[in-house]
Amino acid sequence: MSDMVWGSKCRSKAIMLLFSMLIIGLLNVSAVEARIRRYKWEVNTEYKAPDCFRKLVITINGQTPGPTIRAQQHDTIIVEVTNNLFTENLAIHWHGIRQIGTPWFDGTEGVTQCPVLPGTTFTYQFVVDRPGTYLYHAHYGMQRENGLYGSIIVGLPEGESEPFTYDYDRNIILNDWYHNTTTDQAVGLASVPFRWIGEPQSLLIHGRGRFNCSSLAVPSSDSGLCNTSYSDCSPYRMIVVPGKTYRLRISSMTSLSALSFQIEGHNLTVVEADGHFVEPFVVQNLFIYSGETYSVLVTADQDPTRNYWMTSNIVSRLAPNTPPGQGVFVYYPNHVRRSPPTIPPAAPVWNDTRPRMQQSQAIKARQGYIITPPAVSDRVIVLLNTQNEINGRRRWSVNNVSFTHPKTPYLIALKENLTDAFDQTPPPNGYDDANYDIFVVQPNKNATSSNGIYRLDFNTTVDVILQNANTMNPNNSETHPWHLHGHDFWVLGYGEGKFDKFRDAGKYNLVNPIMKNTVPVHPYGWTALRFRADNPGAWAFHCHIESHFFMGMGVVFAEGIEKVGKLPSSIMGCGQSQGLYRP
Repeated sequence: MSDMVWGSKCRSKAIMLLFSMLIIGLLNVSAVEARIRRYKWEVNTEYKAPDCFRKLVITINGQTPGPTIRAQQHDTIIVEVTNNLFTENLAIHWHGIRQIGTPWFDGTEGVTQCPVLPGTTFTYQFVVDRPGTYLYHAHYGMQRENGLYGSIIVGLPEGESEPFTYDYDRNIILNDWYHNTTTDQAVGLASVPFRWIGEPQSLLIHGRGRFNCSSLAVPSSDSGLCNTSYSDCSPYRMIVVPGKTYRLRISSMTSLSALSFQIEGHNLTVVEADGHFVEPFVVQNLFIYSGETYSVLVTADQDPTRNYWMTSNIVSRLAPNTPPGQGVFVYYPNHVRRSPPTIPPAAPVWNDTRPRMQQSQAIKARQGYIITPPAVSDRVIVLLNTQNEINGRRRWSVNNVSFTHPKTPYLIALKENLTDAFDQTPPPNGYDDANYDIFVVQPNKNATSSNGIYRLDFNTTVDVILQNANTMNPNNSETHPWHLHGHDFWVLGYGEGKFDKFRDAGKYNLVNPIMKNTVPVHPYGWTALRFRADNPGAWAFHCHIESHFFMGMGVVFAEGIEKVGKLPSSIMGCGQSQGLYRP
């Protein structure tokens, strides 16, 4: 065989080998970038004592908080959920996951799906399209408050890294905790006369707290009801190595409370908020509202011979009977049960709104990761949050309209053109801002109720102004964390008092606004948001306080319904969709 022929065959084999290696490499890259991660969850009711008081809680595979979902950007998550709650329906919302292309798996009962019935199994399947820190939680009634929640942590693809460095990655969920049942609370909220749920009995740090059993109004003869020896309620402890830097992913799943979180003697550098990188800034107290997630960097750079307190405290509400949440920041190799030699650090003043407003205004998009918002919007919707009454029942309202769920979920009704499934009259775009005094109790306390929705033109830019006002109690305005499903929004600005569309709109931050999915509106203040209506579906936008949403503080946006794909029959079976369900 000639050298020319031999060389040609060698070159051909080499080319084929390289081609094969390239194909294999592409397949491997695809496998790395887009894994399928499967979870099988059993949701049960069990007796637990996370703060030493034993009560029925909702668990996932025996856990509360539930298992942490860990994935990489572009992975597909498949969660097979079996409802073993005996007498309660179920739905699970994937908080912060935009559900692009899968709006039916947003997990919002009454909006995107019918509930999962007791004894049945439902499968959620969606793509986590962005890295960051997210949550999942119950979205049926007020079940979230009973312990059904957990973290979703989405990392960057292999070979990519964040614009900050750390040695270890940890996540912490903060929560408030009640001893009575959500059924009892819901009955009180819907009763005449109105019965408020009151302040929480405890604050939990990653599912652990400590209630003072001796403080029970009527001491129980049953020593098993409240017992500080329960292992469930030993303080949460995080072991750290001196000199190392930790990324703490801190999330709030409170049902009512706004919180301050701190680690005694340590600075916290904020680097991420709701999945978006933040221009770093340092705090001693991290103010966090229900539904928010943050990443902070903390370095174990203090005296390594002792341990330090981790604390959470209620702010924005006078809660004298709710003790701080307490955990321990343990410096290795100190014993994990060694208590810090100091008393826990003092809490911020509960009604001092200035540092909380300052933190909100300090959060900007990180240089190099700025997504510039559209310069102008196509539509402005002003949402006035008020407390009202309807037929003697206390309600929360938006523009004097209190939200009620329809029997047929909006997504199904819109896609199947079931026009009589909900009120076709849209809610108002604003309120009488010229004559409404946000600082006083209104002489007319009455509101109306509706399940009408805001229909948004697809791919348009929408501004939402959240306006806070006085409640039905004199000199009282509450903090409301608002969460938008299916989208991130730009936070254009915060302000005190009544929003002025001429003066305040001209001060919007259009240079480096942070994008978030949950944002507070402060007492007697306003918050301005902008988002693109570019995700086909029906999406809830509501106060993330459980009792407030239950009492009507929410709206629904619908956009691009004609672009939504064929609905899976698994989301149907209630209201007018009963005949469409195919098990």
